[in-house]
Amino acid sequence: MKLGILEGLLFVMGEDGLAKQEIAKILEISEKDTDELLKEYQSILNKEDRGLKLVCLGNKYKLSTKEEHKKYYELLANQSVCSVLTQASLEVLAIIAYNEPISVGKIDEIRGVSSRDIIRKLLFRGLIDVAGKSDLPGKPMLYKTTDKFLDYFNLSSINELPKLKIPEDTLEEETELFITKYKEKK
Repeated sequence: MKLGILEGLLFVMGEDGLAKQEIAKILEISEKDTDELLKEYQSILNKEDRGLKLVCLGNKYKLSTKEEHKKYYELLANQSVCSVLTQASLEVLAIIAYNEPISVGKIDEIRGVSSRDIIRKLLFRGLIDVAGKSDLPGKPMLYKTTDKFLDYFNLSSINELPKLKIPEDTLEEETELFITKYKEKK
């Protein structure tokens, strides 16, 4: 049962992964038992008929795909680029295009939901790329659109994006909200 929970935890955490101490705490087991559980799970994933492997990068355990299946993932990626983008993917692309370079945290703040999986898929499709790191604490990655993005949307440059029209009453309303919310009380 603990193996299934471990697998689910690693799947849910995705690229963020989990430290051994976090796994032990969540599963309410000792670090020694956690080591044994990780070894057991690793041996299951090492079988030839499995598509995933367990990796430890930066003291975080994560699930990853096996290198020997790379050509199939590339075929999928090439097919996926031609497929239709989801509404969520389009939202994230629009946020990046109009605000690049931008961090995942800022994208999440604008959308109100986590965008990590979408970012990973857009990176995989080559529609966005890493533009560097922010100076903010934690040095989050910054993302930008790529030439492939421009080709996909038949644009010669990012400047060809339609100009955003924000209704004047919305700006006034937001300003009033800010003043009301943060006004000093006498």
